[in-house]
Amino acid sequence: MPASSASEFDASIVIPARNEAGYIRGALASVAAQSWPLQRLECIVVDNGSIDSTADVVRSWTAAHRLPVVQLLREEVAGTARAKNRGARVARGSVLIFLDADSRMAPDLVERILARVRLGYPAGSITVIADSDDWIDRAFFGLIEFGKRLFHIHAQMLYCARDLFLEVGGFQEDLRLAEDRDLLVRLERRKVPVCHVTDSWIATSPRRLHALPLRLGVLTTFVRWALAHGGIGRRWRY
Repeated sequence: MPASSASEFDASIVIPARNEAGYIRGALASVAAQSWPLQRLECIVVDNGSIDSTADVVRSWTAAHRLPVVQLLREEVAGTARAKNRGARVARGSVLIFLDADSRMAPDLVERILARVRLGYPAGSITVIADSDDWIDRAFFGLIEFGKRLFHIHAQMLYCARDLFLEVGGFQEDLRLAEDRDLLVRLERRKVPVCHVTDSWIATSPRRLHALPLRLGVLTTFVRWALAHGGIGRRWRY
């Protein structure tokens, strides 16, 4: 992965999106609602081979709202890690923040992340909560978050200084799951200070928890994540 040019923005929010026409508006709106000056941010949406109207939704939403810099890229080869790397390569912000297309950033997230960077943490994971009022959804993500804090696990949504991200080669593109965990572990092995952002959050769709009858999606999702944390099944279809 080639080195990047000098930073033009404080942060770049990279959003991989494959057939996310129903969710991408919420992700974009959460970027536009940031407390950090929007002229100091850019948003990069990587349309990862979508066959729905994802790209059209991004274009129409951007035309109607106040985000000053939005790039829409097309990556035909499916793969979340590949799409995120594609966005990172063209990013012009000093810090990369990775946001799933079915998720929303807290209004102060960029501000909180940049404060962590100033404190000497160039990378870190971010608290994830359920974008839902359902108690099972909220309890599931609360349990995952409790486990991450208890065992000092850095995983899921993350930010990373752009130059550092490029230096370590970005995400491992053959991984279908836990590519974020893999990256953060590689950084920790290099003795890079890695933190967990606890004073802000990303709210994510719990749709995988509802994918099977009788709420079996809760169990299958937990098992897949637990196995992936242990290095098992990271290349399995997800």
